[in-house]
Amino acid sequence: MSDWLKEVEPLTLKGQIAVPYTWWVGETGSRFLISLRDDQKILGVKCSKCGTVYVPPRKNCGRCFVDINEWVDVADEGVIEAYTIVHYSNPVQPVKAPFAYALIKLDGADVGFLHLIKDNLDKLKNGLRVKAKFKAERSGHILDIDSFQLSDAKGGK
Repeated sequence: MSDWLKEVEPLTLKGQIAVPYTWWVGETGSRFLISLRDDQKILGVKCSKCGTVYVPPRKNCGRCFVDINEWVDVADEGVIEAYTIVHYSNPVQPVKAPFAYALIKLDGADVGFLHLIKDNLDKLKNGLRVKAKFKAERSGHILDIDSFQLSDAKGGK
């Protein structure tokens, strides 16, 4: 028996294939995103063992490893804990540069929440207070929060 593959010339086709897909964010993620969409409210979950409040919410405590079932409202304001300014646009980024990714500790939460800051980039520094700005048209996506804006008198709106 001959090895017929050695006799076959490879064929290469150049092109693009679109692969649209969706996925379910689960019960916990769905409740969080529905609250953003319908109520413009940011929800967290609180661990019954150690009291840590997570935003965005998660099913299990990262410290105690217990299931988390207690939902809590957290503020739409918080403090910048860390940030980086993006100067160059990339097709996978949610908005065009310049903008900042900021780790924001929302009032009532114990962990940082990563989101966007689009304005007053020259005034950013750790410790500044920011407030969520919701989109008028929301769809149940993390970007229903358009961005966070400075709310300190020094940096503010």
